Amino acid sequence: MDIKIGDVLALKKNHPCGSAQWTVLRVGADFRLRCRGCGREIMSPRSSVEKGIRKIIRAAEETGV
Repeated sequence: MDIKIGDVLALKKNHPCGSAQWTVLRVGADFRLRCRGCGREIMSPRSSVEKGIRKIIRAAEETGV
């Protein structure tokens, strides 16, 4: 998958705070994601994140550029 820093991922499962959207902070073998609801940051293996993606919102789409 072509996921870049700054993209927003809508995942299948919600975070305990209720938000299902995460901002991508780091890409590699692991992803560092920040919850858009509460701001908590997590590191998760690439394979598990890619399986759980429902939608990718590109950084350019979000800002309207």
